[in-house]
Formats: sequence, structure tokens, C-alpha cells
Amino acid sequence: MGKIKAVMVSSFLAAGVLFISATFSANTEFKNLKVLPKNIPEKKLDSIMLSFNHALKVNCDFCHVKKNSPFVLSQEKDSLDYAADGQMKENARKMISMMMDINKNYFYFDKNIEPAYLNAVSCNTCHRGNPFPLGE
Repeated sequence: MGKIKAVMVSSFLAAGVLFISATFSANTEFKNLKVLPKNIPEKKLDSIMLSFNHALKVNCDFCHVKKNSPFVLSQEKDSLDYAADGQMKENARKMISMMMDINKNYFYFDKNIEPAYLNAVSCNTCHRGNPFPLGE
């Protein structure tokens, strides 16, 4: 009987920790979002950023600036200041806005989808695995 009680208590504690962590991650407010929706879910933002990585064959530090700390290793995820603005991030915002305009004006058939999430035209349409778009 003691083992069953311990397992039940452990299960409830684990469920509580999962619930609390899910609540905190669901309410994450990102700083300095200017083009993407400010209420974007973390999973959606991560998915969009990953699609940029793949379409341009770059890492996050291509657009996001590194923190100025000698104690942060470059391999660590938080070695980047995601809220800080840099020239490449501004260029990316212009490209994202252009892509969103094209998708909204020419491919916006389902009004239940946020225009930022439309992907008929994507980064890969022009970049095709290159950091800078290629002309024909």
C-alpha cells in the first residue's frame, strides 16, 4: 500500500510540474516582435524560425546578434540576444513583410488563418537554400 501511495503522490507532483511549465510557456511574451504576431505561440515561432534556417541554410546568428558576454559559450542557445535589432534582422523583417503581403494579397483564401502563417510563397521560393536570394 505504501508503494502505491508513493507512486500516486509522485504522479500528481509530476502532473503539477508539467501543468505549471505548460502554463508558463503558453504565456511567453516575446520582446521586439514587429512583423510576426505578438501573441504567437512559442512552438509556432520556433517552427517559423526553423523554416528560415532551412530555406537560407543559416544558423540563428545570421540574423540575431550575439550577446556581449565573455562568459557565454557560442554553442549555447542563450548566447544570442533575440530581442536586439541588427541589420540582417531588419532585412529579414522586410523580406517577411514582403512574403506576407504576397501571400495575403494572392493566396489568402482561408480567412481563419493568420496572414503571417500563410506559406504559399515562402523564403525558399526565392532563396532556395542560399543566404541571399538568387536571380535567374
